Parts: sequence; C-alpha cells; structure tokens
Amino acid sequence: ATQVMVGVEHDAALDVPSVEEVNAMLASVPESDTRRRTKLRTLLNQAQRKKCAQFLNGIITRKVVKQTVMTSVYGVTYIGARKQISARLHETFLTKGHIMDEKLEDEIYRASCYCAEITMGSMGDLFNSARGIMGWLAKCAAKVGESGQPMSWITPLGLPVVQPYRKKGTKQVRTKVQHVLMVENEGRDVSIGRQKSAFPPNFVHSLDSTHMMLTARRCLEEDNIAFAAVHDSYWTHACSVDIMNRRLREEFVNLYEQPLLEDLLDELRLRFPDMKFDDVPQLGDLDLRSVLDSPYFFN
Repeated sequence: ATQVMVGVEHDAALDVPSVEEVNAMLASVPESDTRRRTKLRTLLNQAQRKKCAQFLNGIITRKVVKQTVMTSVYGVTYIGARKQISARLHETFLTKGHIMDEKLEDEIYRASCYCAEITMGSMGDLFNSARGIMGWLAKCAAKVGESGQPMSWITPLGLPVVQPYRKKGTKQVRTKVQHVLMVENEGRDVSIGRQKSAFPPNFVHSLDSTHMMLTARRCLEEDNIAFAAVHDSYWTHACSVDIMNRRLREEFVNLYEQPLLEDLLDELRLRFPDMKFDDVPQLGDLDLRSVLDSPYFFN
C-alpha cells in the first residue's frame, strides 16, 4: 500500500487583447501618462503570462507542483516555490532530451515564476488550520532558540529528538597543494532561523515515523505478517494487504487521538518555566475515526 498525495492541476486560459485592440484602447480615451503606462504594463504582463501558460502546456504534471503543494502548510515562500518548480521543470526538459541554453533557461525561469504564483494562489484558504499549527510550532522553536537551546522533543514512541542546527563556523586551511575548508559547529550558538523553519516539518516527520513503527509493530506482533516500508510506502505480501490496511488506519487513529500538541506544550512549559508559550491553536472537529473507512487514506 502506498500513500498517494493528490496533486493540483492548473488550467490557465488568458484572454489577451491583440496589439491593434490595445492601441485602439489606449488612443480612444485621454488618460494621464501614469495611468496609460500602468495600463500598458498590465497588458504586457498579461501577454507574458499567456506565453508562460502556452510554454507549460503539456509540461505541468503532478510531480512539478507536488513539492510546493506539500510544503505550503510549512510556510514555503514564493521564492522557495519558484525554486522547487524550476528544479522540476529542469528535470522534465532534460529527461526529454532538451539541451539547456540561455533561451530555455530564461523561459523556465519565467514559467517557474508564473507557475509558483498560480500554484500558491490556487491554495486559497485550503489548509488554514494546518498553517496555524505550523506557525505555532515555529514560534515555539524560536522561543527555545532565544534561550540558547536547540529545539528538542520526545516522540510518542519515547524517542528523544534534537535539532542540530547551529551557526556555522568555518576555517580555511591553505596548503601548497589545496585549500581545505573546515566546518566546526560544535559548541557554537544555535541558529534560531534554522531551528524555527525546520521544526514544523521535523515534528510532523517524527509523527510520520511513529505511525510507521506502530503499524510495523502491530503487523509483526499481533498478525505475524511481513512488513516493510520506505518513507511513506508500506509493503506486505498480497495476501496480507487487507490486514495491513486495517492496522495502519487503526494505528493512525490511535496516534492522533492523543493530545500531541498539548503534550508538547506541557513539555516545553516544564522545561522552560520562565518562558511564555502561546496556547495551542484551536483545532477542528474532524472525526478521526472516519479514517478507518476511508479507501483512499492509503491506497
């Protein structure tokens, strides 16, 4: 059984006036120079967007935008989204045998800007609750970092996790043969920025791995069936798939019915009694047990 992340399909059809229509429109009504320039810039921008949409026609796939969609809840920026999409587009064109030249590089850059804008805009109000939780986690990590401590926590399995991100210390050693750059992070101040940005995804990944281990233990100890996993892909023999599907859903519910965020907050307040941490954001009213009967939760 493999977890499937549903991608986003984009349909960008722009209706841009022709050059003649633009000229007629600009000449038909007296306007201030500033207003005229603004309108012309808008029309040129629309034309550029149409070129980008045409360039991407037949190229946009689930893979191109998947990373951006998945990281949107972690607060990915427009620049980050553009870089993610650009990397996927480069892979796509290289796979198709295209040779990267200055013209293609420029087209990919412009298309990446356009696609990042459309993708992030299409998310709209989706995942607002998740974004709120991710923001809360980031604030917690920032406060811990301000105390000079790296962010750390204990997973539901009892596994302690420490983020190792510190300000980099480098020293260059020059010899007649070569230059060696030595990096020494041990004992240096924590990097608050990296602690803050890394904690939300790392915390979620620690829960992902907890779910995997709970599922594996259940399959092996109670059902005596084979179990293997790579990241979010769970495997077993064909005759045992139904059993594994049931167990992974049950363990997901068992895990997330626990007050995980409240437990984290209690842990932080106990460790840092002089710090003021915000309360956990208000959660939704999802019935977690509906996961038990969801055919596409893992498929």
